[in-house]
Amino acid sequence: MNIFESIRKDHDTQRDLLDQLVQTTGDTDKRDTIFKKLKKELEVHADAEERHFYKPLISDDMMQDKARHGIAEHHEIDELIEKLEDTDYDSSAWLKYAKDLKEKVEHHLEDEEHSFFQLAGKVFNQTQKEDLAKKYRSYMIENL
Repeated sequence: MNIFESIRKDHDTQRDLLDQLVQTTGDTDKRDTIFKKLKKELEVHADAEERHFYKPLISDDMMQDKARHGIAEHHEIDELIEKLEDTDYDSSAWLKYAKDLKEKVEHHLEDEEHSFFQLAGKVFNQTQKEDLAKKYRSYMIENL
């Protein structure tokens, strides 16, 4: 498995959790469970991605701006998660923030999968892609 396949697998998990989250209502255990699981998944994924995908790319001239943009989007996602944490589950604003989070994360995933991966594929050789995948996956397993 290469780094792109590893990241895409986690993206699918995130999309599924986001879909589940926006279907929840009120101050329920289900909403709390899904939100906490999603929050952990997004935090660990962002850390793993920044260490084992963006960091090796940032020194490449062609990828530097894209890597910085991806990291900036991780921070925007963190801010939306903080808004959700600061809002009561049964508030009407909570679902709006959850939908904003879903939109922001899905935009980020699309960016990565449809432009970023193709460019990064030209930077890494096959061995690097597989090595980065192993490091990324290990980090995810240790921290989830």
